[in-house]
Amino acid sequence: MTELRLTLRVDVDGHPALGHGKIRLLEHLEETGSISAAGRAMGMSYRRAWLLIDALNKQFTAPLVATKPGGGGGAHLTEAGQTVVRCYRAAEKEAANGAKAPLEELAALVCRPQKASPS
Repeated sequence: MTELRLTLRVDVDGHPALGHGKIRLLEHLEETGSISAAGRAMGMSYRRAWLLIDALNKQFTAPLVATKPGGGGGAHLTEAGQTVVRCYRAAEKEAANGAKAPLEELAALVCRPQKASPS
């Protein structure tokens, strides 16, 4: 049977605010203690990772990531950041559990990708 996966995206006032990618970035940051290493783990530049984290810090009532001054000073999730990751993962799990039966039914109706014919 075709495997379907449910993904969760949180929109704020109709604009995407939080999804799987940003949560993974926060998790990598917590594991590595580094914005640069977290970005590399996801195949993105330091600048892209920093811009995403900066946007997240501005989007919530408290910063999600704290950095130490100076280059290479390190970074870590704040209490708010840990709460956001925990709540997102809990919501993701609840959504997946609640959608299990409909997704199984839907999977039975999904066409399998066609193999490319030799030219």
